[in-house]
Amino acid sequence: MEIRQLKAFLAIAEAKTFTAGARLMNVTQAAISMQIRQLEDEVGIPLFTRTPRRVILTEAGEHLIDRARKILREHDAALAEIAELAGAEHGRLRIGSASAMFATAQLPTILQELKEKFPRAEITVSSGTSQALGDKILHGEIDIAFVSLPVDNTNLLTELLFSDEIVAIAHPSHQIGEDGLVSAAQLASEQLILGEQGGNTRRMIDDFFAAQNVKPNVVMELSRQEAINQMVENGMGVGIAGAKTVADEIREGRLSSWFIEGAEIKWDLGLARLRGGYFSPIAREFVNLCKESFKEREKEFKARK
Repeated sequence: MEIRQLKAFLAIAEAKTFTAGARLMNVTQAAISMQIRQLEDEVGIPLFTRTPRRVILTEAGEHLIDRARKILREHDAALAEIAELAGAEHGRLRIGSASAMFATAQLPTILQELKEKFPRAEITVSSGTSQALGDKILHGEIDIAFVSLPVDNTNLLTELLFSDEIVAIAHPSHQIGEDGLVSAAQLASEQLILGEQGGNTRRMIDDFFAAQNVKPNVVMELSRQEAINQMVENGMGVGIAGAKTVADEIREGRLSSWFIEGAEIKWDLGLARLRGGYFSPIAREFVNLCKESFKEREKEFKARK
């Protein structure tokens, strides 16, 4: 059972076809088919059921998939540990971010400082929802990710970096509540501009409306908080955002905000990584730089209040 065979097996299992799996592996379909044939010959039983449109894992394939992921994680960790012994120029850090706002505002500076300490390290950044990034960590596709907390998976270790209270936001000319407070029913009746489904914050907002027995009138679902804020600033609807993240817009009179009655929703941003996984020097330095960055951000917010 070879590493390349296990990689081919996982690629096909996740892509659902030999053709798509071959594209993921950047090999020909004939080559990946040979890898699976050799693997099935070794285990002595089919791993996939072939159908005209897709492949389906057999019982044996289902048993193998979690072990294959674990083997590949250990393989990658071993290579990373050995590479670290050769010096920082061979380090690698694959980062995921569920926060486009953070990726725009703080991540570039953090990565610049990281590159100064690890000048030849291989550093990559990808985006996605918190759930998708958590899955990528478990599958060994990335090493660490910025995600909305809490994360409901005991295989992931998380650290809180930033916490912000959720508020309703609207154009200053649009009054939706009184005395700085808006009810769930009032908010649900507005033309709401919310974040895309699949994110932790959106899930908490949906759960809140469901608990209040009201159906929100969602007219837009956007992937970036900056886009939501801009739409609201242009009078296109009412949004929901972290109080700290829109503090500048509110102070400058571009937005108004209201606390949401009965809602105790906080947007908590943290770092997630594999529990018990290899914690490389470059990853440790990255975590320290992130913590310092968010401490400075918190100081700046308090100074502006």
